Amino acid sequence: MVDKTGPRTDSGQPLPERQRFRRLAQAALNADLTVSQVDTILTDLDGALTGIDATMGDMNATITTLDGALNRFVESLDNVDAIAERMVAVVARLETVVDRVERLVGVAEIALKPIGMIESAGRGVADFIGLRR
Repeated sequence: MVDKTGPRTDSGQPLPERQRFRRLAQAALNADLTVSQVDTILTDLDGALTGIDATMGDMNATITTLDGALNRFVESLDNVDAIAERMVAVVARLETVVDRVERLVGVAEIALKPIGMIESAGRGVADFIGLRR
């Protein structure tokens, strides 16, 4: 059941009108102060949320830029991989050329050995005869 007789003292007596109005006025002031505090909090929160919104926008732009940079980096790595494969093929061809040149030099050394021996013998004869000084 609802008590319709109004506020009462601790002893159960009805509050005098003046005291009742004072309590109501104090309650209204408390409510007004609470509303003012909530309004201040909400105003500050609005500024903070606006700042967060701007920060999130900047972060999204940064992530978009980073995404583009990472894509270019991946493309660069793919190009490096392709170049490395081509370099392996070039090195293999160069090794083949070097092997052929080494064989040719070996053949030339063998072919020139008798000429060197003849030259050395000719110098020995020239020294023996006295044609060289």
